[in-house]
Amino acid sequence: MARVLLVDDDEALLEVLAIAFGDAGHEVERAGDGKVALAAIARARPDLVVCDVLMPRLDGFTFVRTLREKGDAMPVVMLTSRDSELDEALGLELGADDYVTKPFSTRVLLARVAALLRRQSLRAGEGAPASPARKTGELEIDEERLEVRYRGVLVETTVTELRLLEALTRRPGAVLTRAAVLERIRGDGSVVAPRIVDTYVNRLRRKLETIEPGFDRLEAVIGAGYRWRDERG
Repeated sequence: MARVLLVDDDEALLEVLAIAFGDAGHEVERAGDGKVALAAIARARPDLVVCDVLMPRLDGFTFVRTLREKGDAMPVVMLTSRDSELDEALGLELGADDYVTKPFSTRVLLARVAALLRRQSLRAGEGAPASPARKTGELEIDEERLEVRYRGVLVETTVTELRLLEALTRRPGAVLTRAAVLERIRGDGSVVAPRIVDTYVNRLRRKLETIEPGFDRLEAVIGAGYRWRDERG
């Protein structure tokens, strides 16, 4: 299994998470704040980090920003006790791969971690051969390898972003409300503000615009939701 670094200043929660991840077969290391976590990564690089937001010395947001500024794409799942979509949006904008709000189910957290680890291993060339990718115009989605390509160019997406594209392109032109999008891309009963879909969409647009300036297929429908505009417009 994987080497997972758990970062939180709540020792009781760290103990619970360490037991859960250990029972799931992962090798676990703990850190009480972002500074200790960065030192731990320099000493022995983990496969994935689960990191709290509110911590002394170096908070979770600064920790993620520091990693990404170094060009480190290590998967990071952020934890927070704040009930704010702005915090979630900030975490995602800084480069977190996923976000779980306390209180949460360890089952849900383990499932999110498993999905991220699977994506990493498949991109590294491990696992079974992939099935053919599904194409929608110039967009290709390979659900087995968790890869997205647009105009033949690989688009670096999180698992959630891939699921968003998959949901919208199943029926090009059909409008999905934010709530419907969340049901399809999360689907685990976790409480998430519907407006966070806007953050996912905006991140995807920026990524696709680097391939096609003026990209406009991912379309907002005012007062309704989002849709993938088909090739006919």
